[in-house]
Amino acid sequence: MGIQQIAFILLMAVVGYFAFKRYSRLRKNIMIGKEVELEGNSSERWKNTFLVAFGQKKMFKNIIPAVFHFFIYAAFLMTQVELIEIIIDGIAGTHRFFAPMLGGFYTFLISFIEILSVLAFVSTIIFLARRNILKIPRFKKSEMSGWPTLDGNLILYGELLLLIGIFSMNGADTVLQSIGSAHYYDTGNLAISSWLGPALFGSLGEGTLIGIERFGWWLHILVVSGFIIYLTYSKHLHILLAFPNVYFAKLRSRGAIKNMPAIMNEVKSMMGLTEEVPAEEMTDELPNFGAKDVFDLDWRTLLNAYTCTECGRCTSECPANKTGKKLSPRKVMMDIRDRVEEVSDHIAKENITDLSTYDDGKSLFDYITKEELFACTACNACVEACPIMIDPLGPILEMRRYEILTESAGPKDWLPMFNSMEQVGAVWQMPEARDAWTNQLK
Repeated sequence: MGIQQIAFILLMAVVGYFAFKRYSRLRKNIMIGKEVELEGNSSERWKNTFLVAFGQKKMFKNIIPAVFHFFIYAAFLMTQVELIEIIIDGIAGTHRFFAPMLGGFYTFLISFIEILSVLAFVSTIIFLARRNILKIPRFKKSEMSGWPTLDGNLILYGELLLLIGIFSMNGADTVLQSIGSAHYYDTGNLAISSWLGPALFGSLGEGTLIGIERFGWWLHILVVSGFIIYLTYSKHLHILLAFPNVYFAKLRSRGAIKNMPAIMNEVKSMMGLTEEVPAEEMTDELPNFGAKDVFDLDWRTLLNAYTCTECGRCTSECPANKTGKKLSPRKVMMDIRDRVEEVSDHIAKENITDLSTYDDGKSLFDYITKEELFACTACNACVEACPIMIDPLGPILEMRRYEILTESAGPKDWLPMFNSMEQVGAVWQMPEARDAWTNQLK
């Protein structure tokens, strides 16, 4: 076993160890949320997964960035074939493991990957320009200052490094094949490297070419290894989580709002639609409604938060945000994720096992202001705009329910509406009961 094989296996072991720790923690963080009953059937969920997650269906509502995103997405999927070959070669000490077996199809496959890689390169440059030169407004909101902007750029720089690795490896490999160097199997004329390789490296000696080929090979695997760990700290975690997030997304109508059984049963009881609760079963303890902290949200909402791509489509479509109000649905999801991370760090530091006793003196209301919550019109524009079926409206409504029903608070401007509903059953002040007109029918 050669030094390169040993180094590669050690690298894979280290990456595997840290990846297991980070992704295990992410799963644990998401499961801090409450259980949720999934509606619908699995066939409908798989349909959504293939159309929305794999097929990028909702991305194409904004055609120009969607096309460039698709190039990067397709290149990401296809380069996994080359990555699998690199892993096999690294462990077994072989070179171009699939080439002898696949023959001409291997040439076609790698050529296709190279064409997609060029398109991904162009798309990456365009996305960097959109963020840093054109300064698209949705990337310049207040919540995007600091780390979120740096994070968006870092992943794009990483993609450029991946492409440099691919073309350094394939280009030098092509020249080495042409001079008959040992161990470099003939891959045929690759779409890009067959002319790019000789143009860049054609005048170099064999030793230098081998060094460039190995540089590209190691650069590729090191960047991928870095991505695997880095994703757990980045908004680009959606690369992995978009698929389960779409699968578990709500299937009911966008406009449907979940009932609160305690309230619904109370109303039914007042109307005589249910049996009266025996006195011995009644309690003076008031139930908690809505959500005060991440523990009160369901795990599907926390999965939404970790899946958020921070693309800002939700915020750019939000009518409240368009009129200058503080509400940003993207910030709401980012705040939930930040709060989960804060809670997780505290749990790990204090070795807390019983989450029901958790109290660090903070809550989601320390992240999301009441002004933001009550600016929401519940129009579902943010839900409809999200390309991976995230639901920012859900936690907004849950926090508003806590504020109004548990804390008996809320905007003063809303109090006349509440009083009218209680007195006459309508949101408008009227001199008589809402159903008074029915008396004329008797």
